[in-house]
Amino acid sequence: MKVKAAIRTELGEPLVIDYVDLAPPKANEVLVKIGASGVCHSDLNSLNDPTLRLPNILGHEGSGTVVEIGPNVRSVKVGDKVALSWIPYCGVCLYCKNGEVHLCETAFGPIFDGTLLDGTSRLSRNGETVYHDSVLSTFAEYAVVSEMSCVKIPDEMPFAQAALLGCGVATGYGAAVYAAGVTSGSTVAVFGIGGVGVNAIQGARIVGASKIIACDLKDQNLEIAKKYGATHTINVGKEDVVEVLKELTGGYGVDYAIDATGNTNATVNAWLGTRRGGTTVAVGWFNPNKELNIPAKAFHRQAKILKGSLYGNINPLRDIAILAQHYLDGKLLLDELILESITLEEINNALDSFHDCNCVNVGRSIVVFE
Repeated sequence: MKVKAAIRTELGEPLVIDYVDLAPPKANEVLVKIGASGVCHSDLNSLNDPTLRLPNILGHEGSGTVVEIGPNVRSVKVGDKVALSWIPYCGVCLYCKNGEVHLCETAFGPIFDGTLLDGTSRLSRNGETVYHDSVLSTFAEYAVVSEMSCVKIPDEMPFAQAALLGCGVATGYGAAVYAAGVTSGSTVAVFGIGGVGVNAIQGARIVGASKIIACDLKDQNLEIAKKYGATHTINVGKEDVVEVLKELTGGYGVDYAIDATGNTNATVNAWLGTRRGGTTVAVGWFNPNKELNIPAKAFHRQAKILKGSLYGNINPLRDIAILAQHYLDGKLLLDELILESITLEEINNALDSFHDCNCVNVGRSIVVFE
């Protein structure tokens, strides 16, 4: 079938709106009519990533309706509304057996190769192979995806809000609830109030943290953080964030610190601002040329935990559905995360906005399809 898509044809250049050919789903795959797709900062990273094969179709935050299924598909049916997960998992490897499905490596080879799970593409253009992104490619009217990428959600869940669940919302929420293990009545600091950090705040609020401290360079972001559950704010460019965290916690430091900046200096401050016996979680993507230098003095006496978190340590098939219900129950704010609704033809403007340091980055531009 012919499908309109935003195609990455050259490294770092604007996406080209054109039609591609989409082959039907294979045995364990699903054809989804995309209802909405979020434009994530990771899409900008992918646009400029020389390791990703060209041409390809980006997009990894999506929702839509199932219109066709392969003969082996059992978990969804035609007509189901679904949110899409960019990490499908196998269920049988060491990580899956240990309940760590977010670490399953099934998807990562195909993600780097630009294929679906069987190592091939369903996309082509003028007879030339077009590659997938994150085994989804949601910047298109339709997508063929693995059954394990499809999470059935309630019919009343709007497409735009559902699209947010598959990456930033799940990552931030999971970083607080699962990776950090925030408990009711605890104190939490969140560094970096963007699309991930604000949802870490929401996760901490939902589980009942007593004090949630937002840490960022932008006063605008800090003010926005209050709407999502932050009880205190620290502008890290104007105050000594470690000292203020200790002042706010009786001199101890917070029980949990979550760094969503991808900046190693912020991670060090998060660590220093965490109390003895506490937990620091790093969610952001570090520059591989940087080093993370934690003070070694009396390290063992701190009894702290420092850990990385991928995809918020969630189980997508379980937790994306839980997040959808939290939204419908009024516990999870998603409407406010939609910065603007755009057409596919406007997608390059949304990507360009990431270069504007004054642009609001707490939320997403959402491509909405008819």
